[in-house]
Amino acid sequence: MNIVEVRGLRKEYPAFLLKDVSFSIQQGRITGFIGRNGSGKTTTIKSILNLVHPDRGEIGYFGLPLSGHESEIKKRIGYSTGTVSWYPRKKIKDIVNIVRTFYETWDDESYRKYLDLFDLDENKSPKELSEGMKVKFNLLIALSHGAEILILDEPTSGLDPFSRDELLEVFSELKEHGVAVFFSTHITSDLEKCADDIIYISKGEIIAAMPKSDIMAEYSQEGENLEETILRMERGVRNA
Repeated sequence: MNIVEVRGLRKEYPAFLLKDVSFSIQQGRITGFIGRNGSGKTTTIKSILNLVHPDRGEIGYFGLPLSGHESEIKKRIGYSTGTVSWYPRKKIKDIVNIVRTFYETWDDESYRKYLDLFDLDENKSPKELSEGMKVKFNLLIALSHGAEILILDEPTSGLDPFSRDELLEVFSELKEHGVAVFFSTHITSDLEKCADDIIYISKGEIIAAMPKSDIMAEYSQEGENLEETILRMERGVRNA
């Protein structure tokens, strides 16, 4: 089942163009969204969440168009930019007490579980957290209200290797419970470890969107790993 359908998404800026992006995200699968910095990953994510307004295109979740159903859809989505920029001086527990009022599905058991897993002190404020811990706090919020899909922009950015592995294990656990995980990254090894599907974007255009095994079968040369394949494909796009 496709949880997300994106068709013909286009967003134009003076120095950048997102070119008719189309892809789908399936229930219970981990989808990695890969591309170099400036390729259009964040613009795409913000567009499908209506945080920026695309010039055209169709965006749907759970069989419903985002337009006209945004409020109900977003209650079923967990989203994280990877950083915390709001309430920098409030304690985590006070921020949580505010955020939980927006979600009928808020689950204190899940909140406590991920608070312990991420080793977060709820008596600290975001200002007191390292960049890696800020990422974990944003994910804590996203994971605590029973989201059916997580949409995460560079969630492993700033995390040490141990914390990155820990987070990828969380993704795999959520997948087993039918949650879809869609995350952007430029760290190919993260995709090697957990991704079922890969969407590769370059210069604002989707180059490939398919299961990881199909990308390897179609694009890899003999003896290449995923990172080597993507790097060679990127050089081809840049030189085209």
